[in-house]
Formats: sequence, C-alpha cells, structure tokens
Amino acid sequence: MEPLQLGLLAAMCPADWEVRLVDDRCEHIPFDEPTDLVAITVEVFTARRAYEISEQYRTRGVRVVLGGFHPTLIPEEAALYADAIVIGDAEPVWSQVLADAKACNLQSRYDGYTGKVQNGILPRRDLYKGKGYLPITLIQFSRGCRYACEFCAISAYFQQRYTSRPVDEVVREIEAQDRQLVFFVDDNVVADPAMSKQLFRRLIPLRIRWVSQGSMDMVWDSELMDLMCESGCLGNVIGFESITQESLTGMNKAPNLKGFDRYEKAIQILKQYGLQTWAAFTLGCDTDTRQSLYDTLDFAVHHKFTFAAFNVLMPYYGTPLYSKLAAQGRLLFDGRWWLHSGYRFNHAAFKPAQMSPEELTEMAFELRSRWNSASSILSRFFDLKTNMRTPYRMAIYWMYNPLFRKETLKKQGMFLGMEPV
Repeated sequence: MEPLQLGLLAAMCPADWEVRLVDDRCEHIPFDEPTDLVAITVEVFTARRAYEISEQYRTRGVRVVLGGFHPTLIPEEAALYADAIVIGDAEPVWSQVLADAKACNLQSRYDGYTGKVQNGILPRRDLYKGKGYLPITLIQFSRGCRYACEFCAISAYFQQRYTSRPVDEVVREIEAQDRQLVFFVDDNVVADPAMSKQLFRRLIPLRIRWVSQGSMDMVWDSELMDLMCESGCLGNVIGFESITQESLTGMNKAPNLKGFDRYEKAIQILKQYGLQTWAAFTLGCDTDTRQSLYDTLDFAVHHKFTFAAFNVLMPYYGTPLYSKLAAQGRLLFDGRWWLHSGYRFNHAAFKPAQMSPEELTEMAFELRSRWNSASSILSRFFDLKTNMRTPYRMAIYWMYNPLFRKETLKKQGMFLGMEPV
C-alpha cells in the first residue's frame, strides 16, 4: 500500500527542496543518482534492509536520516547506521532536520514526540502515482492505543497514549483525494468511542467505503456500531489473538477479556452488521499447544471470517514480552533476530513453552496454508450475512483472498535483508 508517512514528510518539505519517493518494495533504488539527503522509515522487519540501504548511500558520501518505530524503540542500534535519527513522531522536528541539513549542521539525534497528529498537513499523494499500489487511500484519524498488550510495539512506542486529529481536517483530506475506498490506518479506530462517533457522523454524507483496525470491545456499544456501518465501514482488522481466556490473560489482551464469556455473541454482532472481519491470531503463547493451534484454525474456518492472519508471536524490542523472554533466556538469534542472517520471515524467534521453535514455525505455516487453500477460500465464501451480502462485498472477497494466498506462499522464509548469509 501507499507509504503514508513518507507522503506526509514530503509535504512538509519547503518548496525549494526537490523530493523523490523511492519504494524498495516495488522499484530499484538509484544509489548513484545525486542527492543531498536520504530519509528512511524503519520498522523492525525492514531494519536490516534499511541499514543496508543506508550503508550504500553513506559510502557515497550522502547523509542518511532514519526514523520510525524501530529507531524509536532501539535508538542506540539505529544510530550506528545513520548520520541522524528521529525519535518519536517526525512532524514536530522535521523542519529542523531539513534546516540543519541545508546548513551542513545535521545533529545526530532529534527527539519528536507523540502529540498532535499531522498538524493540518495533507500528504503529497502525487508521489504515489505509477508505482502500482493497491487502489485504496490511506488516511489516519488517530495514533496510539490505550491498551497495554504484552507483545504490542504500538503500546511501547506510544506508551499507551492516544491522540486524534480534528474531524474537520480528516474530512478535508478525504475530500481532497479521488477514491471512494479508504483505509484508516489507525492502530485502533475506536479507542476513543466519543471521538470515533464524531468522525463517523461526518463520514456519512461523504458516501465512502472504508476499513480500519478496531478492538473487540466496540461491539458492546450499539450506537458506535450503528454509526460505523452507516458511515460506510466494510470491516475491520480485529486482534482476536487467541480463543482461550488463559492465553488472553497472559498477554493482557484487555478488550477481548471484557465480555469473554460472550465471545460468540461478539462475532454474531459483527455478522449482523455485515462487517467483513479480518481476524488476527497470535501463535506461540505459553499456554498454546499443537491442539490449541489447530482449534484456532477450526474456529476461524467455522466462523467464515473474510480474512485471517495466523502470526507467530514476535518479541519486539521494548515490549514487556521481549523483556520477559530475555530474562528467561528464551530469545533466539542472540536476541536481535531482525539483524541475524539466520532469521527468516515468519519463523519463531524465541523458545515457546509447549513446543520447539521449529514446531511453532511449521504449525504457523500449516495453518496459513490450510486457511488459504482453494477449498477453504471457496467454503468460507458462503456466508450470506457478510461475504455474500452485496455484489461489492463479494468482489472484495474474491479480489483479495487469492492475493493473500499468493503472498503467504511467497513470503514464507524470506531473508529480511539482501546481503548473503
């Protein structure tokens, strides 16, 4: 999808700066073309590749700035691979970074903060054209989440703070783009129900269709659900994580524990509203066994979720989970799996309690493969309340399920960087 954060930073650049967006996922990087400054946004899974790119530019004498989640959570590492790092949200300090770079006085570290979201900036969407992105517009209403799930890098980054944009500003951004399908990239679009209701009311006359990410507890607020669907919501990514109360308690998944005895009722409410749910599951908790993981797959298939993700539990640096596993001596790859040449995408990076790392890796891939099999995709389609509710929803189902099937097989076991082992 379109890299929203880079479009925002590009929009903040003064008129006398020439800006080019290069996306390593879909195009070659022109390392030898002259440039004065390179800015790279870094997530944990892209850290190794980002450091490789940075090295290529720095050996050519080009200054490099790294920012994003990973440098914020582990700045001492990122600083080894950059001329400057940005900690926290970049908007408060980006103008200063550019001014210092222009004056040849770039500082080694700039401390942003998690405050106002975007500050009235509209991203430069012209930079996305011609790159083959999915035809969906990314917009952000809020950042952060008030919950403190043990494994969550979002909670660690924002320190459980939540902030949202003025609704008028969000509406203006939607009106300024030309698509009817929008993805609100919020970590939890319903984290503040009162603010969410304000947004949803203003979306109704815009007649857009949208998707986002939300917490399970939203289903217990009927006014919120009514407004959500009236405003054009097609569905949300929801972190189910586990189907057992024991596992949810262990990971401190508060929104799912609220009314866990009504888990099935929550799913029925989602279906009553016709929402095409993307159910996300986390595999490898201390209470997980081979049987419980198979039960998780059966649960997802039984409920005919439109999409589902079966993710290996990942110890992100800076989270309580990482600290716990480190203290117990259970981390693999010297603790920094994201840089280790032996680590592969979707593989376990720690020692699970009930199985070996290899078993967890194999089981997670088996669940993904079975979920994305042709027979599973066909059987899950037959849900009159969601996937067959309207021709548009049927099209969504058949457009994206084959794509996710292809991605599952393609990405399993990939290197995180390009350098040989």
